[in-house]
Formats: sequence, structure tokens, C-alpha cells
Amino acid sequence: MDEQLEIPRVVVGVDGSSSSQAALRWAVRYAGLVGGKVEAVTAWDLPGAGTWSAPAVDADFDEEEAERRLVEEVRTVLGEDGASQVHERLVRGDPAEVLVDQAVGADMLVVGSRGRGGFRRALLGSVSQRVALHAPCPVTIIRPHGSVE
Repeated sequence: MDEQLEIPRVVVGVDGSSSSQAALRWAVRYAGLVGGKVEAVTAWDLPGAGTWSAPAVDADFDEEEAERRLVEEVRTVLGEDGASQVHERLVRGDPAEVLVDQAVGADMLVVGSRGRGGFRRALLGSVSQRVALHAPCPVTIIRPHGSVE
């Protein structure tokens, strides 16, 4: 019997925040331990849609520029060698929904937590909270100072 082993897939949300950068570093370390591959995902939506989005999104949104910025951010956070281990993906839509969709078939979904609490979190909703409730795989949430939830 010649069974082909699947390479573990780790999806990580990247949005330019320090906690998402910590999540990216954590995802790469984890993937290295389990022999996996990392997919860095940034969600974008049109301005005024009321969702979290890529830092590049504004009235003059340019998808190619946003993709370039995502690749740049991964290289800045991980260095050239580390970035070569990551596949970047820019996807349009609500961030939590995009991350849940991209995590189908993944072994782990990693997201940063911006650390918002109280009324503001309840009012706006939290991407990390929504992802934790709806993801089709285990979720690791990296808090702003690098601790894990």
C-alpha cells in the first residue's frame, strides 16, 4: 500500500497589527515542528463595509498593491528565508468568514488578538472570537504580548 501522507496545513490571519505579526511567527514555528506549510491570509473589503481589512484598503484600493504589501509584511516579519516557507493569499470578504473558509481542511488556524475588550468588543465583534466559534479546525489565538489563548 502506497499511502501519501498529507502535509499539515497552518492558516494564519495577517492584518498588519503586532499581534498578527506574532501570530505569523508562531504559525511558522509550529509548522516547522509538525512538518507543515503556512498560508498567510489577509482579508479585505470595501471601505465603509464595517469590517477589519488589509492595511492597504482605502478609497483608492489597488489589489496588486495590497498583495505586494502582504508579501512585504511577511518578509519583514520573517526575513527572506522564513518568508520562503509561506504562501500569501489576499481574499475579499469579511475577515472572520474569510479565515473560517480558508481554514477548511487545515490542521490549525492561527490569529492575533488585538486585545480589545469590554463594550467595544461586544459592539464590534471580535474576529478572533468569531473564528474560534466557527472554525473547522483547532484555533490558536495569539494575544498582543505573544501569549497564547
